[in-house]
Amino acid sequence: MTDAALHVHRYGDPSGPPLIALHGVTGHGARWRRTAERYLADRFVLAPDLRGHGRSPHEPPWTVERHVADVLALMDAEGIERADLAGHSYGGMIALHLARTAPRRVGRLVLLDPAIGLDPVGAGKDARGYLNVDSFADVAAARASLAARWPQAPDDLLDDEVSEHLAQCRDGRLRWRYEAAAVVAAYSEMARPHQPPPAHVPTHLVIAARADLVRPEFVVDCRTALGPGLIISEIDAGHMLYVDALGETGALVSGWLAS
Repeated sequence: MTDAALHVHRYGDPSGPPLIALHGVTGHGARWRRTAERYLADRFVLAPDLRGHGRSPHEPPWTVERHVADVLALMDAEGIERADLAGHSYGGMIALHLARTAPRRVGRLVLLDPAIGLDPVGAGKDARGYLNVDSFADVAAARASLAARWPQAPDDLLDDEVSEHLAQCRDGRLRWRYEAAAVVAAYSEMARPHQPPPAHVPTHLVIAARADLVRPEFVVDCRTALGPGLIISEIDAGHMLYVDALGETGALVSGWLAS
């Protein structure tokens, strides 16, 4: 792996239409596995670990522009000229900016409760919460911490997250596979003034009703920019849509992309 190469999780049919799926802050690409295998099996799904996350390079810069360049480089390396994009949370912001940067390379855009144009005060508070990195003495403690944050998650999903995303560090403690400084930088990026998707890229905005994350002014500007090219759906779930409401989220994404 070179410094610029992302670690990529691949699912589905390599001969199918390509879909690039981008995870949120502190996450990793394998969080898309259940959605891809159960609802997008006819598509070629590439789900990278974003820079600073998972098994991808953790070195800066961690700006939206760098993430966009990383994903475009991935598409080039895979020989993908044009793909649909799906992004959750911070991944939604990256997907949107990729569409604005290289609109000819994007077919359709799915934004799952995107973290865009967040309140700077709240984003700053969340960022400072990652200055002290959580660590765990053993797997059981890490799993218990995760279960408390994801109360709707089934046991097998928690087991997969621990297996894929937990790493032992030099001090013998266990930590999740992300660079805390990259997470702090991401919250700064999410507090940027929002921008809508480009007018000609069909976009499905999926809002998690229990999260209160998607700002009303962002929705208004998306409606103005896209008109009939914008579809808005709401799911009665928390922010982790593919954890809290896997079936509804997966069916919604699959149905819209196939339409």
